[in-house]
Amino acid sequence: MEESWGSGYKEYVAGLIAGVATVIVGHPFDTVKVKLQKHNTEVHGIRYKNGLHCTARILRTEGVRGLYRGATPSFLGMAFESSLLFGIYSQTKQLLQCRMQVQGTDSLVPKSVRYTSPLDCALRTVKQEGVMAIFRGGSTTFLREAIGNAVFFSVYEHVRYYMHLKLKAASSDHSNLIDMGIGIVSGGLGGVAFWSAVLPLDVAKTIIQTAPDKNASTNPFQILNSIYRRAGLKGCYTGLGPTIMRAFPANATAIVTWELAGKLLGIKHG
Repeated sequence: MEESWGSGYKEYVAGLIAGVATVIVGHPFDTVKVKLQKHNTEVHGIRYKNGLHCTARILRTEGVRGLYRGATPSFLGMAFESSLLFGIYSQTKQLLQCRMQVQGTDSLVPKSVRYTSPLDCALRTVKQEGVMAIFRGGSTTFLREAIGNAVFFSVYEHVRYYMHLKLKAASSDHSNLIDMGIGIVSGGLGGVAFWSAVLPLDVAKTIIQTAPDKNASTNPFQILNSIYRRAGLKGCYTGLGPTIMRAFPANATAIVTWELAGKLLGIKHG
């Protein structure tokens, strides 16, 4: 046990690397998702036909850089979150000895009022709306992450477990390629399951965080009820296309990177 905890920091390093890889692959999809959620749920707003239309507009008006707008805090935040997530997850599995542990601003906004950097965004938000504005939607985000990660790790572990049973028994050759393939499928399906379960909460979070009225409701269920009455279930799943398109490759990348980094650091995942 002492040796396990002594090398435990490596789990956090592997998770950090996985988080960076996730942002590189997934941030453009996330940018499109947020724009769809913000504008396609408003009564009077820009209407994107679909994710491709939104992507084309961003590329036409802002270039590739527009798809990575706001990526700096995402790199920092996701690296920290992923490090904690995978680190704590791995340590918990070891401790419990449990194999099946469940676990942009739009281009039409005048340039004079755009944020020039994440720091500028934070400072101006605090100045105009107070410190608590930075944490608006925090409880909804926490709920989304709690539910989503429970779904993610449950699907990941079950898919990984059964794929190992089938493939490892069939052949011991090319074990590294088999492990990578299992990581891609289990991580990708886990990501799809995550977002399929919690996308409505993500829609509510986006609306809460971008509401111009600081006194607007922050209750995600009230917001979703309003969207449902106006646009039905489809409205609650605004941005589903780019979200699912992001979910598989981004989470597959995260898992494969995490497992590969773990091997390089001498960690054996059970």
